[in-house]
Amino acid sequence: MFVDVLRRYVESLPPQQTGWLAGLRDPQLSKALALIHDRPAHNWTVEALAKESAFSRTVLAERFTKIVGMPPMHYLAKWRMQIASELLSTGNSNVASIAAEIGYESEAAFSRAFKKMIGVPPSAWRLGVRVAAGSGSDEASETANESGS
Repeated sequence: MFVDVLRRYVESLPPQQTGWLAGLRDPQLSKALALIHDRPAHNWTVEALAKESAFSRTVLAERFTKIVGMPPMHYLAKWRMQIASELLSTGNSNVASIAAEIGYESEAAFSRAFKKMIGVPPSAWRLGVRVAAGSGSDEASETANESGS
């Protein structure tokens, strides 16, 4: 039932709507999105993603950017950081293993990318989430959640 509701919602989106849900309307883009979501740690390039989605590299980059609202590699980076922030928030995995799990070859490269996108290093994110969760303060929880959005 949920899938049917989601499918109907996606079909009802206005043509100018952007975002990953809008990308699901396009069969080829939905393939590219599924590849990114299913294998975030894969060493994706626009060319490899295009090939597996039956696009030319240029058409994929243009269509993805127009419909999803950002280039495919930027979307991949954001998706990886969303996964990482969740792993940092809920698990006890160390930063190096999280980096490897989402496709970074080194902890340092992951830490730089995380800080650039999220605004704080992974260790600070983990600490901030744990402090906020332990404080019971709604304001602290909101601040930690906003940092990861």
